[in-house]
Amino acid sequence: MTEARHDGSPGPVAGGAAAPAALAVIPARGGSKRLPRKNVLPLAGRPLLEYTVNAALGSGAFERIVVSTDDDEIATVARAAGAEVLSRPAALADDHTPASEVTLAALTALGGSARYPVIAQLMPNCPLRDANDVRSSAAAFAAANAAFQVSVAPFGYQVAWWAMTLAANGELEPLFPEALKRRSQDLPPSYCPSGAIWWAKSAALETARTFYGPGVRGEPLTWEHAIDIDEEADLQLAAVILRGKFGRQGQRRAPPQQQRA
Repeated sequence: MTEARHDGSPGPVAGGAAAPAALAVIPARGGSKRLPRKNVLPLAGRPLLEYTVNAALGSGAFERIVVSTDDDEIATVARAAGAEVLSRPAALADDHTPASEVTLAALTALGGSARYPVIAQLMPNCPLRDANDVRSSAAAFAAANAAFQVSVAPFGYQVAWWAMTLAANGELEPLFPEALKRRSQDLPPSYCPSGAIWWAKSAALETARTFYGPGVRGEPLTWEHAIDIDEEADLQLAAVILRGKFGRQGQRRAPPQQQRA
């Protein structure tokens, strides 16, 4: 597997200052189990991975954008979209290795925190986060001066405080029993992590080896932009959202007043 090179420049952060050299890592293995070949499956006529590469490129937030993969077809899609490809060792392409370990391996291979003080992990199964989302999250991360930041989305109509486990015999066990006695509007807002845009100071990530390190902050996305593609139904939902946003021909829909003109 050969490498292609992406040369860019660090994007701006809040206040107009130049950002530290930032590395984007997109972990995309070929052995997806729940939805086989999901990273190259078509979504509105384009490979799933292409959406994430385009969001990274369009954000202007990164000096370097790398797809870490063990798969030749994924590598071809990544290069065609404009990313660099980094071969992933088989030991990091199994069903159990956390994505953060893949990202750390890429960081180490490319010079570590001394070369790239800031790193972002963008999961390719979150195709609907766009360049504006990446740019906004970069600015929020810089402004907060946090060591770690992960994207989150509101649970919406699903009230996380009412979560339960279901035993084999059908018995329910509430995770938060006291919350069942309260109305949903009286409970604090709850958020679910999304793999869309995760940031870290690289040195802190090298130490913690997880993006859920000390002081991790959350940066909200809309649920539509935070959607994770893990099963066929998720892919179908993403296609419906895209049709509503861009129409059947892939063109952005005009506002209602323009459509009536």
